[in-house]
Amino acid sequence: MTEYSLRDKLITEYIGTFFLTLTICLVGVFKSGSSELAPFAIASTLMVMIYAGGHVSGAHYNPAVTISIYLRGACEKSAIAPYILTQVAAAVSAAMIASHVFAPSDSSVGELEMEAFPAMAAELIFTFALAYVILNVATSETTEGNGYYGAAIASVVLAGALTVGSISGASFNPAVSVSLIVTGSLGVGDSWLHFFPQIAGGILAAYVFKAQHN
Repeated sequence: MTEYSLRDKLITEYIGTFFLTLTICLVGVFKSGSSELAPFAIASTLMVMIYAGGHVSGAHYNPAVTISIYLRGACEKSAIAPYILTQVAAAVSAAMIASHVFAPSDSSVGELEMEAFPAMAAELIFTFALAYVILNVATSETTEGNGYYGAAIASVVLAGALTVGSISGASFNPAVSVSLIVTGSLGVGDSWLHFFPQIAGGILAAYVFKAQHN
């Protein structure tokens, strides 16, 4: 089995997170395609990037997932900060490119309108679901070597986007939320409605997984 260096893993995390957040910014924020098909574009991008990079970096593409996988015991502590910084850097660069290269010059971005409790509940529940599925299909010895892990993970994001997209924006990912801040879609003052439940959902998923598999 090939051993990949931290550099290789970070490059993979950057590429995967970049294309995920670029897709979200273009179809979700700047409405570059059909709004009805936006969740499918996002889920498809995530799925192919997971299959492309899963064998190299684990294809986290999400700080909450990185924390969850670390707590589960499948990620080195020394990799946490580099992974998260790389994911955030990719999100920022993708948002900048979406805003200044692809977005129409006369485009305007409206901030997400969220009610605090429903938005937090949506982000918590579906970030938990996302991390829980990842832990079970991509880190568990009992499902090792399966070929469906990318489709399973992307399907959680698709289901979440279709279900609670109008409630919270369906981020489920602190890096995605950072990209929404950069584009102006998510106000800094409202960002805690995303960040807090996303991190909490990832942590909760790790402890539930460990409780079930001990």
